[in-house]
Amino acid sequence: MRLWRQIGQQRWAKVTIGIVAAEYLRFVGSTTRFTLEPADIYARGEADMPIILAFWHGQHLLAPMARKIEHKVNMLVSRHRDGEINAVAAQRLGVGTIRGSGNHGGGFVHKAGVAAFQAMLDSLAEGSSIALSADVPKVARVAGLGIIKLAQASGRPIYPSAIATSRRIVLDNWDRTTINLPFGRGAGVAAEPIGVPADADEAGLEAARRLLEDRLNAATRRAYELVDKPRRGV
Repeated sequence: MRLWRQIGQQRWAKVTIGIVAAEYLRFVGSTTRFTLEPADIYARGEADMPIILAFWHGQHLLAPMARKIEHKVNMLVSRHRDGEINAVAAQRLGVGTIRGSGNHGGGFVHKAGVAAFQAMLDSLAEGSSIALSADVPKVARVAGLGIIKLAQASGRPIYPSAIATSRRIVLDNWDRTTINLPFGRGAGVAAEPIGVPADADEAGLEAARRLLEDRLNAATRRAYELVDKPRRGV
């Protein structure tokens, strides 16, 4: 066990795992029959770009596959050692990465979070959208204020989104990480976007945070309803 752990910490091993993960996700995406809701989801998003794409932690593995080739997107990736694998996979799929983590209370204030927050602001200012999980580490399905403050500072809308597949494995961990499997039905759902006024006070920021939670939960429920409903004639 110790040997495998040591191997897993090597840079070459992380790169290899990241590449394999990316190609697996590409395979899942190409063999899954997707339904989009609303049907004009891309047209809506493109009209508002650059946008802040929000999803729940553990439900995000197929997020890079939602990107059209012409879309410029950077994804916030944890600075944890496992984040390096995610960064390699994202880059392999054409998504840029920004390394950093947030906290639940004030925003991105540790683990080089201040630099990451500025990098995301710069990305949006330069026309590249940002994708990140809305919940904070170890507190699943509770949105942090960091993403709200990013929307406030940038003036860009948050798009609460969810992707689900009918064939999947759900892990028994803190965020119920979902491993999407190939050859099934898929759904991509986006709730109404959320704007955060530049002059929003503390109460306004909290109201936006709660609204994001509600819309992310609704989008997630709807995505699973679409993929899990019985097929006609079956």
